[in-house]
Amino acid sequence: MLSTLYRNWMVAWETALTTRDENRVVRPLEWGFDWLQDFAAVAGLSGNVEAAERDPSAAESAMIALNEAMIRNSDVFFGYQPPADFRLEERAPQLFPTNVRPETLERDAELKRLAREGRLKPAQFLRFTSPVRTPYPENDLANARWYPAAEEKMRGKPRQAMIVMPQWNADAFSHNALCSLFNRFGISALRLSKPFHDIRRPAETERSDYAVSANIGRTLAAVRQAVVDVRCCVDWLEQQGYEQFGILGTSLGSCYAFIASAHDARLRVNAFNHASMAFGDVAWTGQSTRHIRAGFEQAGLTQERLYRLWSGISPVSYMERFARHRKKVLVIHARYDLTFLPEYSEQVLRSFAAEGIDFISKVLPCGHYTTGETPYKFLDGWWLGSFVRSAFAGLARDAPAGKQMAI
Repeated sequence: MLSTLYRNWMVAWETALTTRDENRVVRPLEWGFDWLQDFAAVAGLSGNVEAAERDPSAAESAMIALNEAMIRNSDVFFGYQPPADFRLEERAPQLFPTNVRPETLERDAELKRLAREGRLKPAQFLRFTSPVRTPYPENDLANARWYPAAEEKMRGKPRQAMIVMPQWNADAFSHNALCSLFNRFGISALRLSKPFHDIRRPAETERSDYAVSANIGRTLAAVRQAVVDVRCCVDWLEQQGYEQFGILGTSLGSCYAFIASAHDARLRVNAFNHASMAFGDVAWTGQSTRHIRAGFEQAGLTQERLYRLWSGISPVSYMERFARHRKKVLVIHARYDLTFLPEYSEQVLRSFAAEGIDFISKVLPCGHYTTGETPYKFLDGWWLGSFVRSAFAGLARDAPAGKQMAI
């Protein structure tokens, strides 16, 4: 009886949180081949794309062929030339909200006022030109807030750093507290702005719609750019003398984090905060992506067809690759999640077990959005923080004797 009451209460709360934003836009299906032209040429599929542009009935098969090529040639699709323009920029932090709720707009206005008055402490941001280019210059200038650990806390161990990727539509302050927490453990952090998020968001959009939308090709390209940007951050950290690396991703960020780690053996510590196997399944069944599903349904697509159209950016396609390298892994999912349905998170756990991946599983007694509410956010933060601390401690113990001392 009590469990049923709790579940009903949680579902009602979760539903209220996922429906409070009224600026979600239903966009029509677009194939978006223009976002993948360079890869289509490398994969020898330019002819397919040209045929699809002449005959819309050939578009779906051409896009599926592109996804299959991405999976076969993922080193190429997620490959890159390291940037030559890494630099640290100092500026007052901004919120970059994605909703128009009064309390959010008031907070944004207050932060801007404090910045104008010189009362907001400047922060450091790593900037570089993303190797993956889009039609939006603001999006192609990658941005990561830098949280260096104090030198005294890094002494006596290898220099360690986490890359942190928040959820879809996160504002620029989301997950910053986790970065500060890692600093207390002597672990530095880069809080990476995902493509089309906060300072990278095109002015024509209120939300980070271009990261996930009914534009098939643009969504594929956004994942590609996010994965490459993560790997560029590791490159910069290595240049600063860091030796051991990890990544934490929440929701959409967990998909980006998983694929980046599957393609980069340097990312040894992995925390996936809400996880799912297939990009298309989440977009089709999640409460927070109802507006995206509406665009697909208007075009007559189904969940099964969408699964194949986004297979190139689905963790399930890279599970074996992820398992090739020894990693320390935490997977957190929520029992009443209406965005990443629990059945899909449980598929991740079964797949990890089948692949022999050494992982820890934690289950929150809440939903996707309620993870950010009291008291669940403290439980989530405790699990994430304690895992990252112990995982890096284990890496430090296992490091060769010559690397025990920080530079």
